[in-house]
Amino acid sequence: MCSACSNYNYGPAGRAIGSDLLNNPDLVATDATISFKTALWFWMTTQLPKPSCHNVITGKWMPTNADRAAGRLPGYGVITNIINGGLECGKGSDSSVADRIGFYKRYCDLLGVSYGDNLDCYNQRPFT
Repeated sequence: MCSACSNYNYGPAGRAIGSDLLNNPDLVATDATISFKTALWFWMTTQLPKPSCHNVITGKWMPTNADRAAGRLPGYGVITNIINGGLECGKGSDSSVADRIGFYKRYCDLLGVSYGDNLDCYNQRPFT
């Protein structure tokens, strides 16, 4: 486990859900309740400069001029950027991103909802 990653996400998430995740980060992988709580916390929480995934998918996030210049427009691609942008976004086509888009489309089809626009982050600069 990378300590910088733990301090960035696990500290704030742990405080929010009332669990010491900095000293017990494995709880996220081994305790189903903690795993679910941290996933919901991440989905709902704005972590500047990143919007919350929830605000993006519900249309409440409006990109700034800097976001538009970075290619970050409302849609599923921005959610990938929020979650894993430094590794997957702004680098052209990527099989991991394509696979995730496939899963997203499958569940949209099952639920009978639109995919929306801007599904990938291939040409988006990651949030800094």
